[in-house]
Amino acid sequence: MKRLLLLGGGHAEIPLIQAAQALGYYVITTGNAREGLGHPYADKNVFADFSDKDAMLELARSENVDAVCSGCNDFALLSTAYVCEKLGLPGHDSFETALQIHHKDKYRALAEKLGIATPHAVTVKTCADEAFARAVAPLTYPIIVKPVDLTGGKGILRANNLEEAIAAYKNACSRTREDHIVVEEFVEGSNHGFSAFLIGGKVTFCFADNEQYFLNKYMVSGANTPSTTAPAGIAQLVRDSEKLAAHLHLVDGILHIQYIERADGTPVIIEICRRAPGDLYIKFVKYATGVDYPKMIVSAETGATVCVPETASSSAPEVSCGGPETNCGGPAARVKPFLRHCIMAEREGTVHDVVFTPEIQKNIVEKFLWFKAGEKTGDPLYYKAGIVFLQFDSITEMAEKTAKMTNYIYIEMSDPN
Repeated sequence: MKRLLLLGGGHAEIPLIQAAQALGYYVITTGNAREGLGHPYADKNVFADFSDKDAMLELARSENVDAVCSGCNDFALLSTAYVCEKLGLPGHDSFETALQIHHKDKYRALAEKLGIATPHAVTVKTCADEAFARAVAPLTYPIIVKPVDLTGGKGILRANNLEEAIAAYKNACSRTREDHIVVEEFVEGSNHGFSAFLIGGKVTFCFADNEQYFLNKYMVSGANTPSTTAPAGIAQLVRDSEKLAAHLHLVDGILHIQYIERADGTPVIIEICRRAPGDLYIKFVKYATGVDYPKMIVSAETGATVCVPETASSSAPEVSCGGPETNCGGPAARVKPFLRHCIMAEREGTVHDVVFTPEIQKNIVEKFLWFKAGEKTGDPLYYKAGIVFLQFDSITEMAEKTAKMTNYIYIEMSDPN
């Protein structure tokens, strides 16, 4: 059998593991988290630090793999690009191109160069407290302070004044592996995701959503579709995606974007990546559209030919397989009203059970739960008990129930001892 190394083994990687196996691969997962829920689905586990790109290169060589696929983590993607470049394996951009996309400071500089709407930002060296105040002086408060290399809301804080900004700066510096961080102006608007699939530098399939947040205002806790973004906004994101693809000569595959839609409808891109998003997002896309997104992603990352079904439901009702007439700016009428909801704790405590009230039972398509009764939540900003997929009869029902979802699905818990 062909052998594939997948950098990751958490719950988010399960659809990728299954897709690779369906494509005929013997799948080897890796990562430091031995308790990862995805590892039992793989054919073999080799536990190692996937952020160590040289260790991953040695692992790929020792396992004599035919392909490497990134898990749902930026460090995994960067190591994957590095390994594939060194071994001459297909399916990935160069390592330098991957850095251009996945490091926040590099992407923002590139976006400004290409005329893509992005927050006004500055880069500041770590351990440069005196220079920090001078560097952020041109920015308008509130500002957002971010590590350039982390995802999932880690190390991100909003600051309304210089005192808060300095505290946020020290926090970001303590978390990053790089020698600099990025500071940007806060953008007012609604939060959304946009996932595009590139073939020959053109967007052949795209999917847009509306994001929800719980306690952690920088980590997505849910997403529903169809998106409230107007066709003109989706069309702009398609143009931005193809502009990036042309400038960076991006290989075929996923290009995932997080954006803030301003009141005037302008989409401002705040994050971008070339890997599958976490928390089973690609399964959410598959449910809502009928498109086998995990299989498309793995096919692209292994260098196989990918063809988007012309009958696919998507934000692009006229998609074709790489043809020049692709139009992802059309209405999302063919997308089923769906929600992916992460079950999160409202406070620190001991978990007893997850409650699903009668009002929401008919909407549940799948529950994927991993909590254990009696376990402690730890930091409630990051604790998850599981993920639920829900379908609705109408966009109105979806919007109304999404707004009250934490009343319909919640963790039954007690205060910590």
